[in-house]
Amino acid sequence: MKNPIKSLLQAGGACVNGWLSIPSGYGAEVMARAGWDALTVDLQHGVQDYQSLVNCFQAIAAFPVTPLARVPSNEPGIIGKVLDVGAWGVICPMVNSPQEAEAFVSACLYPPYGTRSNGPNRAGSYGGSDQSYQSFANEEVLVIPMIETVAAVSQLEAILDVRGISGVYVGPSDLGFSHGLPPVFDSRDSLMLDIYRHIVAETSRRGLFAGIHTIDPAYAVEMQELGFRFVTIASDASLMAKAARETVQTFRFGTNGSIHTK
Repeated sequence: MKNPIKSLLQAGGACVNGWLSIPSGYGAEVMARAGWDALTVDLQHGVQDYQSLVNCFQAIAAFPVTPLARVPSNEPGIIGKVLDVGAWGVICPMVNSPQEAEAFVSACLYPPYGTRSNGPNRAGSYGGSDQSYQSFANEEVLVIPMIETVAAVSQLEAILDVRGISGVYVGPSDLGFSHGLPPVFDSRDSLMLDIYRHIVAETSRRGLFAGIHTIDPAYAVEMQELGFRFVTIASDASLMAKAARETVQTFRFGTNGSIHTK
């Protein structure tokens, strides 16, 4: 069994990733119909919990969309649980050193390369009848630490050299915040862009991939052109809010700017 996103990235392709912060299987189903390559359930800053993650994964399973998860912390218990329920990859926040990266890898991989406990209750079905999940999980699960602090940038090369790391994922708002900048997405600050180029260069040199979270689709395309091959655009909540605001504004003010009273 192959991880579709890992195969795409290894072939040099680019992945467009959606973000699920709303705890709704129906919402996940609606997002999956949109054609994303992957959908990530956010257990860190979204309002998801473990049961809603399961519901989202079940809804996604009807579509050719790869389920991923961002865990709230670098803690083996929750990392193992999201993998056991079927995540093909884990994004982990605030990985600031090679030691923390090693701990993350260990939680994601089975022995002899890690310490993940055996019990893939739902993920086990990925193996089908001809092979066991455990026989390919170590090769196919994506292990993706987030680079989002001054410390992580300073330790980037050492983090990338940890065996088992698949690539890294930039958290732009925290990364900017850590450097004394406003915590925003889609930054055009020269310092941030220099860091992005550095991350892309170092991952490419090692045959790994760089990922980033964006808000605007046009900026996402720019980041892909810069060399990011795993690009998230907005989230289910922000996309819904944007569409709702635009709908109300069009009704209230019209296409020509005239005000329509209630």
